[in-house]
Amino acid sequence: MTKVHSHPSQSRNIRKYFLLTVFFLQLSFTYLNGQNSKSVDSLFSLLQSSGLHDTSRIIALNDLARKLMNVNPDTAIILSNQALQYSQSLFEKENNFSSAQYVRDKLQAVSYNNLGVFNWLKGNYPVAFDYYFKALTIRQSLNDKTGTAQSLSNIGSIYWSQGNYSKALDYNFKAMLIAQEIGDKQFYANTLGNIGVIYASQKNHSKALECYFEVVKIKEAARNKKDILNLYGNIGNAFVEQKKFIDAIYYYSKVLTLATEEDNKLYMASTLVNLGEAYTRLKNYPLALDYYFKALKLFEKIDNQSGIAASLGNIGTIYSLTGKYKDAELFLQKSITISHTIGSLEHIREFEKVLSHVYEQTRQPAKAFEHYKKYTAAKDSLFNEQNTQKIVQSEMNYEFEKKQVIEEARHKSELEKQTAVAEEKHRKQNVIIFSAIAGLLLVIGFAAFIFRTLHITRQQKHIIELKNKEIEEKNRDITASITYTKRIQRAMLPHRRDILAAFPQSFVLFKPKDIVSGDFYFFHNKKDTNTLFLAAADCTGHGVPGAFMSMIGAEKLKDAVIQSNDTSEILNLLNKGIKASLRQSENSDSTRDGMDIALVRIDKPDDDSQPVTLYYAGANRPIWIIRKGQQMIEEIKATKKGIAGFTDDEQQYETHKVELQPNDSFYIFTDGYADLFGEAGKKLMIKRVKEILLRIQDKPMKEQGKFLENYASKWQGDKEQIDDILMIGIRI
Repeated sequence: MTKVHSHPSQSRNIRKYFLLTVFFLQLSFTYLNGQNSKSVDSLFSLLQSSGLHDTSRIIALNDLARKLMNVNPDTAIILSNQALQYSQSLFEKENNFSSAQYVRDKLQAVSYNNLGVFNWLKGNYPVAFDYYFKALTIRQSLNDKTGTAQSLSNIGSIYWSQGNYSKALDYNFKAMLIAQEIGDKQFYANTLGNIGVIYASQKNHSKALECYFEVVKIKEAARNKKDILNLYGNIGNAFVEQKKFIDAIYYYSKVLTLATEEDNKLYMASTLVNLGEAYTRLKNYPLALDYYFKALKLFEKIDNQSGIAASLGNIGTIYSLTGKYKDAELFLQKSITISHTIGSLEHIREFEKVLSHVYEQTRQPAKAFEHYKKYTAAKDSLFNEQNTQKIVQSEMNYEFEKKQVIEEARHKSELEKQTAVAEEKHRKQNVIIFSAIAGLLLVIGFAAFIFRTLHITRQQKHIIELKNKEIEEKNRDITASITYTKRIQRAMLPHRRDILAAFPQSFVLFKPKDIVSGDFYFFHNKKDTNTLFLAAADCTGHGVPGAFMSMIGAEKLKDAVIQSNDTSEILNLLNKGIKASLRQSENSDSTRDGMDIALVRIDKPDDDSQPVTLYYAGANRPIWIIRKGQQMIEEIKATKKGIAGFTDDEQQYETHKVELQPNDSFYIFTDGYADLFGEAGKKLMIKRVKEILLRIQDKPMKEQGKFLENYASKWQGDKEQIDDILMIGIRI
């Protein structure tokens, strides 16, 4: 029988497939006759009519494509491409040129938008992105507010799919403002549903549920049963994240029933994935695996690349959880390959971590290290994208502006070509002399087009050069700011001579990953009571975001120590202080940053030969004690809750009282030292760190610190340091 391995952190890497399509699939209705309600058979019959006007044919093609998009997206793409071809030549047959051009642009925008939606359904994000921008450019030129809002919302869907949540929110808020302006309640509700899904992706599930239930009220008032049931899918997702699995399964089952009745394969597959997620959280792995395989078959039938990647990765994760590592490796590699193709950073982050674990369990350290680095890179990309938005906002705006300039230039050049062709055909009906004039005008028009294109190219080149120069200057400013931040952070850390004065036999090993650190150490001497406090803390992230957190944490810890001597109460005050500073207790889109910490209080006796009383409290960070002459490490485990983030305001942390004799030693530390990767691709690991400390116990503490630093350098070799390192050692 295959042994089942329990890896709670790994089970959280199951990739959900949110039922987002009810909101993001903002399909256009033509401006001529609104939504066409004809059945599929009626539309086929209509298209076979020889006397059908081109405008009606285009509308029918787009209507039919929309009806087939969930059943057969490939056919839907073919039909919309046919509609696009008809609309491109539409105005050539009309006498009123300007009116025909307006009609043509309107219909082209509809076709471009629908092609974006159909490719989004298939997971072809770059292609969908291109079509959406084409539709947006046309609609803005026509001052079509409804269409512009629709395109903005759909572009937001691509950014969401690629894990760029700040951009996704930005575009959906712009769309929602337009919906409010024009008084479109249903579109407002759909966009609000989008925003709820984005909040859910950022783990703010209470905020997401607020959005969902507000949308439910609007849809119920309109008796829009289909949208309500699709909302239930997103509500189910939020309940899963809140660990209310039975509630989630109830909502998922309702969506699956309706989707099956309508033979809507996309929603059937999406809901099967979400049911698999719920049963995975309940540790019912056989049932979860069954749901994932069913979802995979459906996603493959409709060629949905994002869904295929999610299902393959989820199956691989289940195999990893149940110890079937060979199968896990196969499915995870397939998922990651597809995720890179479609640019899904969320998939890459989640499944690279699982694959690294698989290689670690199968004793392939080089591969484990390689994929752990890829996981870290993807994680940091998402983290930095959310936490350094202000720093890079100008660069992102530049990319968007450049895309708009290119699309506008392309649209204008196509318009000029089509105008020249129309003039040529019209003049062919006149005498030879007018034909000659038309030819001359064509040459002049083409020359003007070339001149204009060259002019635009020069302008774009100049703009790009200016932007690059700005980016270089900003990079220099950012580096200088980070270096200055290092000086501020170092100034806030306690001076090591103060620690040495209190503990002559001690060391502090502090090695940040970047210029600044997310780890920090703390020392405070209450001289009136002869009480000493010492701490080692690990904040969320590293680099600049981690440094800001460490400075906030150090300041709040100092305030807490001044208020109390009780280590348990100090951590409780620290938890409340950081949550208050980051406004994490408010019902808003707050950050979920926090820290792990080991805190020690030492009551020094008047006589150095007497035992020392030590009080320890920890949040996810233990303390190690080595008694004089002993060859074993006593480990006191921490309370398994971090500081701030998702922790409750009233979280309690357990205090442990320990009596230490002269020459006993203790160590507090963060996880960076044990997680250090070596030349062989292996982590140093906790077990090896303990062996090292026992081996060097006869050395003075200063030499121990130097030995640990040199050992880490030799172990690491040319490998990159992936986390901050902090370890404090004290001998009584």
